[in-house]
Amino acid sequence: MVRKVAIVHNAYGKTSGEEIVIGNLFDLLIKRGVNVLWFSRSSAGIEDKWLRKTQAFFSGIHSPFSKRDFSQFLREKHPDVVHIHNLYPLISPSILPECSAQGIPVVMTVHNFRLACPNGLLLSHGELCHRCLGGREYWCVFGNCEDSLFKSAGYALRTAAARILRRYYDHVDHFLCLSAFQRDVLIKEGLPADRATVLANPVSFAVGVSSRNESGDYIAYVGRISPEKDILTLVEAARRLGDVPFKFAGSHHRMPEVVTQKPDNCEFLGQLNAVDLERFYHDARMVVFATRCYEGFPTVLLESMFHGLPVVCSRIGGLPEIVEDGITGFLYDPGNVVELADRIRKLWVDPALCRKLGEAGQRRLKEKYDANRLLDRLLGIYEMVIRESE
Repeated sequence: MVRKVAIVHNAYGKTSGEEIVIGNLFDLLIKRGVNVLWFSRSSAGIEDKWLRKTQAFFSGIHSPFSKRDFSQFLREKHPDVVHIHNLYPLISPSILPECSAQGIPVVMTVHNFRLACPNGLLLSHGELCHRCLGGREYWCVFGNCEDSLFKSAGYALRTAAARILRRYYDHVDHFLCLSAFQRDVLIKEGLPADRATVLANPVSFAVGVSSRNESGDYIAYVGRISPEKDILTLVEAARRLGDVPFKFAGSHHRMPEVVTQKPDNCEFLGQLNAVDLERFYHDARMVVFATRCYEGFPTVLLESMFHGLPVVCSRIGGLPEIVEDGITGFLYDPGNVVELADRIRKLWVDPALCRKLGEAGQRRLKEKYDANRLLDRLLGIYEMVIRESE
């Protein structure tokens, strides 16, 4: 019986999908009667101050302060299991041997490819990149993947240090991968296959099936608007479909030029709160998930299924495991404007097809991604690692 779980997470500078997933997991565990403990740090403000950037550079490799604090945290709280999410840059993998030393098992959700790729995306300057795989993290510096040699070097050093010291592989009892694609890539990089399970993040929604505008008034995009996404392809597709309205929900501070150069049928709404986002889904006809990188498990796809919306999605990485081409939506090759515009047009002119694919998505959500079933599996993994550590 799992009574006490410690969630460990270094929050990003701005709210991300990971934070939403972790908050949702917290709520689900609490409802099951589990005592949830937090060990956290925040990266907010690091980009604005050189002193904090320097601290992050070194703490990502090894943080004696986090190690000390975490050791004390474990001695005082003594959780049954530790659940790791993100450790960079202020916590660092240096805390993991403390779990082994105190006999507390560790489960880790692998949200990205950071175990093998310094920036976690297998992407460099907008293009897929596998050069750092095989223990060649120095390519992150040679290619200046972060457009800052200081930042690229920090990323490369912390990933190399964790690999060489085997901080993850020797001190994490079980890894939770978000797709079979991700698991296969990381197994080739040394992830122990017998300790890696594919398990989607459990995401709960309101009871019942969400109602929505029957026809839908526009094409919706939900998510950050940044270079690793296939935003320019989507905007160009919108330009070619001049009579079709497109609305974008998400922060665009990393690509401000998109807003000034957009066609007239595109509207950028910025970051929406929960109430406005619900209305945004309600009034959409479909969702486009455009990306050029290997994503983890985007909650946008589950939210779209919940709202009965078909998804036009990039055919890349593990995404085809979630969106079934021709069944719950359509896939397109990233960068292919013609194919993307064709998929969008096909759905836009056929509301009945939209409803059919959207209803199939709702069924898939219920059958494969039900939050309580996924949580049951997660609790089972917690119990397994606890037994094996006794």
